[in-house]
Amino acid sequence: MEDSPVVAAFDLDGTLTEGGSVFHWLRFVAGDSTVARAALPLMGPLIVGAIRSGHWADSAKERLFRAVLAGRDVDEVTAASREFILHHLSEEGRPQVLARLNWHREQGHDVVLVSASPQIYVDILVAEFKITGGLGTRLAVDTRGKLTGSYLGKNCRGTEKMRRLNEWISSRHYDIDPVIFAYGNSRGDRRLLAGATHPFDAGKMGRWGALRAYPRLSEEIHPRRED
Repeated sequence: MEDSPVVAAFDLDGTLTEGGSVFHWLRFVAGDSTVARAALPLMGPLIVGAIRSGHWADSAKERLFRAVLAGRDVDEVTAASREFILHHLSEEGRPQVLARLNWHREQGHDVVLVSASPQIYVDILVAEFKITGGLGTRLAVDTRGKLTGSYLGKNCRGTEKMRRLNEWISSRHYDIDPVIFAYGNSRGDRRLLAGATHPFDAGKMGRWGALRAYPRLSEEIHPRRED
């Protein structure tokens, strides 16, 4: 009997790295003063988005992107993004979770990043990790090669993560449905983990975390000793 293919899906922020990357990325690409000026009038929506999540968070994030990124050359932003994300990874990468990603890669599994972070630097990490694919939040580019700041499609979080992953799996034309491992840390990863064969909470909050109903990756790596 033919073995099932294996897909290993990893969230980025808070899973492979400590904390978030998007706000730091905007500051690196556009400068602190530009981001501060853009964020100040959006402070209310940003706070509501952080608390309520869902479409509130998606909308607030897109409004900030428009304010900061609109009119910027996509090639220049991509070059700056490479410098940013590789430094961010070296400073904020979580060794145990990165080791898990490398283990999957060494087993010949199809490893894919599934992140709400911009596709611009998700693609850079795909090449850096030498993995199969990456699914991030795609940003619209106009005919002059300038970012508009708007999403191309939806913010890649929540339900959209699993939809994009299923779409990606379908494009691979596997002969047999794959076994899916999924690793996340926040409520934005719930749908991704719910659709996986082997879901893992890779967060650091334990029983206080948003994914506490799922097996903890830390216990998979370091199983508890039986008394």
